[in-house]
Amino acid sequence: MADHYLPGKHPDLPPPSFSIGPIAWVRQNLFSSYLNTTLTILASFIIYYAVPPLLQWALIDADFFGESRKDCSREGACWVFIGVWMKQLMYGRYPEADLWRINLGYVILVAGLVWMMIPGLPRKGWVGAFLAFGYPIVAFVLFSGGSFGLASVDTSIWGGLFLTLVIAVTGIAASLPLGILMALGRRSNLPVIRSVAVVFIEFWRGIPLITVLFMSSVMFPLFLPEGMNFDKLLRALAGVTLFASAYMAEVIRGGLQAVPQGQIEAAHALGLGYWRTMWFIVLPQALKMVIPGIVNSFIALFKDTTLVLIIGLFDFLGVVQMANTNPHWLGFSVEGYVFAAFIFWLFCFSMSRYSQHLEVKLATGNKG
Repeated sequence: MADHYLPGKHPDLPPPSFSIGPIAWVRQNLFSSYLNTTLTILASFIIYYAVPPLLQWALIDADFFGESRKDCSREGACWVFIGVWMKQLMYGRYPEADLWRINLGYVILVAGLVWMMIPGLPRKGWVGAFLAFGYPIVAFVLFSGGSFGLASVDTSIWGGLFLTLVIAVTGIAASLPLGILMALGRRSNLPVIRSVAVVFIEFWRGIPLITVLFMSSVMFPLFLPEGMNFDKLLRALAGVTLFASAYMAEVIRGGLQAVPQGQIEAAHALGLGYWRTMWFIVLPQALKMVIPGIVNSFIALFKDTTLVLIIGLFDFLGVVQMANTNPHWLGFSVEGYVFAAFIFWLFCFSMSRYSQHLEVKLATGNKG
């Protein structure tokens, strides 16, 4: 039976082609107004004039394989420089025969983090407890040696990306719980605790990190009894941790203030004490709301590790600068800094993307 339509009625028509698909996306995001159109055209010119020469230098005309600067015969980048210095860039002057200890430490850490990130895997509590309390001991034994038949390796020859990761991971892992305690202390009703937290936070926030590192390396040993000394790396780790925890405390305090007071009163009405209220009610909500700020502090800390060069610790960027001053490799500083920038961007971008994933995953009740 043929279909009949009522007078004045018509079947639904498909949407116009310019309102959906790639054309619609371009119109809405690139040419939605005169200002956006102008910026799009300007950005297109910049990309046209900047990107092709960069690709030409970095990839097309570059030298990738060789063992000396004589193998850099083309007009592009000499990535041979990076290949020759790769061991120092990654591990510093750590003994080559013991590099397996660093690699094993990496494998254990990555395996634990992956286990925690993949949903559905069992025993996450045990794995988290191991990463928080057991892994630092395992890593210290592996990296420093001196026990279980491992040769002792002085921290003065640690360097490269390995040293950067040691400082960053230690600072991140230690500054978060200390920052939480300082944030809770600053909101405490006890004047003594609140005053101590305020003094701690404002003191460390009021001085630059470079001063903290200088004082920990040069001035602090002067106040120690004769014959007593602490490892330079340990002093740097302590300074970085205390400095980062002050900023972390303020980030977390913002989340604590965003939790409605009614929830705290409801928890107290149910018979929950202060610590149980904070642990089960307040902190989960506060930390979820300030994930961007926490990760931003982590990223800033990761980049600030380059300042340890002023106290004689050759981190990743420090080794790059040292390689640039080598008489046999003068003139390749651009390649070194580009490679360093790429590595730092890779780590920082990864942390940023994972924080966005956590925001989406934990935004239960904040979607709207």
